[in-house]
Amino acid sequence: MRPATATAAAVTTLLGVGAAAIAVGRYASDVALKAPSGRPLPGDPKLTVHATGPDRVTLTRSLASLRPGTYGMEGHGQHAVVGPVLDRVPHTADTVVRRLERVELGVIGPGSRVRFTPQLHIGTPISALGLAHEDVEIPGELGPLPAWLVAAPRTTWVIALHGLGTTREHPLNVVPFFNRRKIPVLVPAYRGDAGAPASPDGLAHLGDSEWRDVDAAIRYAVHRGASKIVLHGWGTGASMALRAAAESGVRDRISGLVLDSPVLDWEATLRNLASARHVPGPLLPLAVRAAQGRTGPHGDLLRAASAPDALRVPVLLFHGPDDTIAPYEPSVELAARRPDLVTLHTVRHAPHASMWNADPVRYEEAMRRFLTPLL
Repeated sequence: MRPATATAAAVTTLLGVGAAAIAVGRYASDVALKAPSGRPLPGDPKLTVHATGPDRVTLTRSLASLRPGTYGMEGHGQHAVVGPVLDRVPHTADTVVRRLERVELGVIGPGSRVRFTPQLHIGTPISALGLAHEDVEIPGELGPLPAWLVAAPRTTWVIALHGLGTTREHPLNVVPFFNRRKIPVLVPAYRGDAGAPASPDGLAHLGDSEWRDVDAAIRYAVHRGASKIVLHGWGTGASMALRAAAESGVRDRISGLVLDSPVLDWEATLRNLASARHVPGPLLPLAVRAAQGRTGPHGDLLRAASAPDALRVPVLLFHGPDDTIAPYEPSVELAARRPDLVTLHTVRHAPHASMWNADPVRYEEAMRRFLTPLL
């Protein structure tokens, strides 16, 4: 083979390999960033329902089904709420019995395949909680954003921001807590959610672009009479809250942040999402590079959020070492860097964005103490 021909063949081969790598990386990043809003997060196994009885359900025994606390339980066309493990109820060695609080959709019976979710409720504030609300539209950067406004007398408002794998029904878990304290709650959808504009590239940005919809929600709340704002976010919603507190043009109205399982390490969370959705380990670096190429560079949110000129308000931070989506260690580091403002509550045996579920009483007491001086 002539040298020029050999060189051309080698270049062609390299180009082919490069194109294949780009295609594979694009596919792997799609797996992590193109999941529709409300699609359950990967990682937790599906459980089999073995039996049901008065106020109880028997499930396959696993780390997931043994978790303490209260969770939603969903399957195909099914949604229920389960409470604590009932240790004293007879069961086999490979099963666990939990209290069945209620069945909201479908029928839960032997053979049902279900998984746990932090989202307890389906519906709206009035249909799920019996709390009157107003359906409003927030003028967003990409178009109108639907939101629920649960009105109350105080002028300090809470804006509640759901994260990955859930919808704006997830914040309904804590709306009754705020309502009992006469705090108005605004629960917006944001780009990519059902009823909201799509992201221009069709991808989730793990909060890096979505935070601008939080800025729009703050402006809307101020327009409606809010004097101060507390942002309460889960997962990417928590990351959006941090970005808004640092960069929003109306950040002076933000008086506090409640962060549950914040995504502080963009690359680690993307790798975890792709891995949990069965992208092979050798392809994970390609997924990260492809995602960065498609969504733009992502700064170090931990460093930016902890900077003295960025973080100016008190932060209540809930996170735990059992989160396999957003690593716990950056939350520990954030609390260590800013002990003047950040209070970390470590919650064990709780998956991503489920810190309230693991112990609602302790979670809400921490929120009560945190919010009292901010109202």
